[in-house]
Amino acid sequence: MPQTQFFSGEPAQLRPRKLVQGLIFDFDNTIARLNRPLDELMNEGAQTAVAYMRSTGMTDLPDEFQDHLIEARIFAETKSDDEQEEHTADDTLSFLLQFVGYPASRMNEDVLRRAVDLFYAPEMTAWEPMPGAVELLQQLHAAGFPLAVIANYASDRIFQRIVDYTGLRPFLDVCLSSAAVEWRKPDQQIYDVALKRWDAEPYEIVCVGDSLKHDVAGGQDIGALTVHCRMIPLAEDQRLIDSIEPDAVIEELPELPALIETWC
Repeated sequence: MPQTQFFSGEPAQLRPRKLVQGLIFDFDNTIARLNRPLDELMNEGAQTAVAYMRSTGMTDLPDEFQDHLIEARIFAETKSDDEQEEHTADDTLSFLLQFVGYPASRMNEDVLRRAVDLFYAPEMTAWEPMPGAVELLQQLHAAGFPLAVIANYASDRIFQRIVDYTGLRPFLDVCLSSAAVEWRKPDQQIYDVALKRWDAEPYEIVCVGDSLKHDVAGGQDIGALTVHCRMIPLAEDQRLIDSIEPDAVIEELPELPALIETWC
């Protein structure tokens, strides 16, 4: 496993042995958010990506390929969620081209990789820290807590650029996407990277996120403490609220440090 791509540097020093040894955050709608509608960003990215592909000689792509690209992404994300195994953005584009009958012999790996980057480019610059996120991570980092971000995302290279763009990496010891390891939250295996990195037991970790299905249930499955963030409520949480109960709920990120101290 190419771990150097998601570790920030030297392993963080753990605090003197207390109940909470580290925190694992979700990314989207937890410590970062999009400042433009996703459908608008996908349309813009798909248009740019398809124009680039045609410019490289792929002139016989179907006229509706831009729409197919967006539909394929949504389908792959749904399939990944159902199977808890990531179908990466690169693979999704390759499979889509095969599906529309484009000859594999004419596919250039570098061109397809660049096309994926262009498809996601508008999103990369549309991410911004959630209100209070920078101050929160700075405070926890200064207090000696190792911090990780583990996110379900279809391209690790793009996810790592997003983390850099938001300016959050200096506070994070681990930045991991599902595309880097193939497992997808709430699969327990995706948490092992941080646990092994920190030599910590699951019950010494706090999982923080906006999704009951992915973040809270995933944390509970490994035996961690869980915090449900409700700054941007998810519609799917409404059908899970009676079956998945987090250890704590916060409405704003600045509420978290005091909660963590009570658990220490």
